[in-house]
Amino acid sequence: MINKSQEPVPYAEGRRRARPSPLPHLLTINCGSSSVKFAVFRLGGNIEPLLRGKVTDIGKARGHSSARSADGASLWHIKTSCGDHGSAVQHILDQLENHAELWKISLVGHRVVHGGPDFVSPVELDPKIEADLERLTALAPLHLPANLAGIDTVRRTRPQATQFACFDTAFHAFMPENAARTGLPHNMEGGVIRRYGFHGLSYESALDRLVRRAGQDALKERIVIAHLGAGASMVAVHCGRSIDTSMGFSPLSGLPMATRSGDIDPGLILYLLTEEGWTPDELADLLNNRSGLLGQSGKSGDAQILVASNAGKSAEEAIAFFCYQARRHFGALVAAMGGIDRLVFTGGIGEHSPEIRYQICKPLEKCFGTIIDPKKNEANKPLLSSKDAPVAVEISPADEELMIARHVAELVGTRQNRKATS
Repeated sequence: MINKSQEPVPYAEGRRRARPSPLPHLLTINCGSSSVKFAVFRLGGNIEPLLRGKVTDIGKARGHSSARSADGASLWHIKTSCGDHGSAVQHILDQLENHAELWKISLVGHRVVHGGPDFVSPVELDPKIEADLERLTALAPLHLPANLAGIDTVRRTRPQATQFACFDTAFHAFMPENAARTGLPHNMEGGVIRRYGFHGLSYESALDRLVRRAGQDALKERIVIAHLGAGASMVAVHCGRSIDTSMGFSPLSGLPMATRSGDIDPGLILYLLTEEGWTPDELADLLNNRSGLLGQSGKSGDAQILVASNAGKSAEEAIAFFCYQARRHFGALVAAMGGIDRLVFTGGIGEHSPEIRYQICKPLEKCFGTIIDPKKNEANKPLLSSKDAPVAVEISPADEELMIARHVAELVGTRQNRKATS
C-alpha cells in the first residue's frame, strides 16, 4: 500500500471541450469527527499539490474555514457555522468556486474510516458500494455517517465527478490471525466480527516518508508508529506490514483519546447496563463523547490546553494517564514484533507536543532504548534521538490527503491502462 512504483497515468476522460485541460484535478476530502480537511492536486507524471485547507468545529455555533495555496499564500480564513459534515463539504465546494478552477476537478477521493471485512483496498464508488458502506455504519457510528455525508454532497452537487474511497482499515486487513481475533468464540468470527485497526492512511504516510528518506530497506526494521491526536492509536509494523495495533473492532478501543475512553473492561460495561440501569445510548455517549482526556481532566479533551503550565492538577493527571496507557500499548506492540528499531510519532499531538513525547519515552529508556535529546524534542526536530541511539525516535507529519491522491492516481492509471489494451 506504500511506495507504489508505478507512476500514475494522466487521466484524459470527461474533459469539458470548451475548456481543455491537459491534466485532471483531484479533490481529497478527509472527514473527521468534527472537522473536514481537504486538498486539491493536479495529477500527471507527478502529483502536484495546489491547495490545502480545513473546516473546524463542525456542529458548533462558531467554526472556522481556511485554505492556503501550495506556496503558503492564504486563500481564505473565515468564520463559518456548519451544522454537519454535508454542509461543511458544500461550504468547501462553494469556496473552491472562487479560489480554484473547480470545473477541472473531475476526481474526488474520500478518506473512509471503516471498510468492514470486504473493502481491503481503495475503490471507485458506485451506488452498490455506497449502500454496502451504509450497512457498516454501526461499526463506526461517529465516523462513517460523516464520510457518507461528504460522498452524498459531492454526488448531488458535482454529479459528473468520479468518486473514490480509501479506507483506514485497509492497512491492517492482512494482520496475522492472532492479532485479528477478538477472543469471542471462533464460530462468531470471520465475518464482520474481527479486530480491524484504524488510522491506516496516516500510517501509510509515515512509512512513505520513511522510504523516501531512508530507502526501501528501512521497511525491514521493526517499527512502532504512534498516531496521537484527538483520535489515537499505535501500530507495530515489520517489513511494511501491520503486525498488530492498539485499536480493534472499533475506533473506540485502545488508547484513551480526546473524548473516547479507549480500552475499558467489558465487565464494567455489563455492570453499568445491569446494575446501574444505563441504556445503550447513554453508554455510547459516555464512551465516545465524555471520557478520555475530557473525562479524566474535567476540563478539555484538547491536549494542548491540558499541557499548559496553568492547566491544574486534574489536567496533569489526565496527561499522565494518557502517557501511561501509551507506554503500556507501546510495550505490547514491541513484544508482538520481538523488539524495536524505530519509533515514529505522528498526528497532532505526536507532531507538536514535546511534553507528551517526553512522558512516553523517558520511562522506557532502560527497557527499550527510546532515548531522546531534550533540545531536539523541544524544537520538534524530525529526528529526536542521536544517530547512534539503539532506537531511532522520529517525528513524521501525517499527510493522509497525499496518500488518498496516490491511491486515486493509481486506480485511474490502472483503469486507463485497461482501456488502452482492450
